[in-house]
Amino acid sequence: MTSMCLERDRQHACNSPSVTTARSRRDLATTSNGTSANRAPFKRAEFRSPMRMAISAFFLAAGIVTATAVFAATERGSQNMADTSDTALAASLPGHFRNGYAEVNRTRIHYVEDGKGTPVLLLPGWPQTWWEFHKIMPELAKHHRVIAVDLRGMGGSAKPESGYDKRNMAKDIHELARALGYKQVNIAGHDIGAMIAYSFAANFPEATLKICLIDVAHPEESLYALSLLPPPGYAVRGTGESTHPVYLWWFAFNQLPDLPQQLLAGKFRLLIDWLFDSQLRNPAAISERDRGIYAAAYSQPDAIRAGNGWYQTFGQDIVDAKHYGQIATPVLALTGERNYPYLRELLPTQASDVRIVKVNSSSHYVPEDQPEAVVRELLGFFKP
Repeated sequence: MTSMCLERDRQHACNSPSVTTARSRRDLATTSNGTSANRAPFKRAEFRSPMRMAISAFFLAAGIVTATAVFAATERGSQNMADTSDTALAASLPGHFRNGYAEVNRTRIHYVEDGKGTPVLLLPGWPQTWWEFHKIMPELAKHHRVIAVDLRGMGGSAKPESGYDKRNMAKDIHELARALGYKQVNIAGHDIGAMIAYSFAANFPEATLKICLIDVAHPEESLYALSLLPPPGYAVRGTGESTHPVYLWWFAFNQLPDLPQQLLAGKFRLLIDWLFDSQLRNPAAISERDRGIYAAAYSQPDAIRAGNGWYQTFGQDIVDAKHYGQIATPVLALTGERNYPYLRELLPTQASDVRIVKVNSSSHYVPEDQPEAVVRELLGFFKP
């Protein structure tokens, strides 16, 4: 049985006796706009291209933020605001964003929501939380019901011992959408969230309107060909330039049991800074405060273990993908400069209706590098 609760106004109840909620009557009226139109079934196809060394550019690009005053003002108050709880962060955004929790698929999922219109679920990646979308959420919420989710094991969500394969995590999101009253949803996912968005479309095509994959594809067999050793003359630490090879050592590190927790508990900020500083042309695109938020979210051993679980299940994800074939759901891919060639080659083998857009001056962290471009593309793509 699926149930849901919100932090505020717990005295209100929604229509189903299995769901408890704090949303007002006005909010309840805004969560029933999902459409029930049927999607065409996805097609099956053979994976035709091995990609091999092209995937060494997986996930990453480099960029410079070009935010205008609209996006510079996406938070109220000081960037040094001490309270970085989810409640305070949600309240810091323009509009009426607030937290919710849902008991779905035998785990507890945290989300932040606001806006009216057709639903858009935002799924983040490692090592971040729902907050990675804070620059784009207020503008999207002027046109859609925006629901930014902490994935299983992330941030304010529960951190169970298992269930981190992308098929099961897609089931989390499907049950969350149903708990919120939606038969069909749009999804935009970044990094691990993009893998889940694709799995959602493959496993629940009737519940999927459109999906956007941000700089990442679902795991497939070319992951096994990743190059981890740099040739002479190339440093492991990136420069932020799209022409500099990236060696994804953390793909292997996150496979290890126990050791990541022992090394990083209470010290995760070291990894946060290394990843961002070595991959961004403009490290200020992810601010000091943002980094502190992410580091705090991964500071405890259980949080580190859960994040490792997303990587440790890639093998099962690759097996599952062999049964998905070529999905028919409309797909938009927003890529950084480095990953564009790889995704341009791969994604047409995974989806029959796909448009791939290179976001110039963007790294792997596209929503934070280029929020204006992301909002523009998402509003055009998700327009009913």
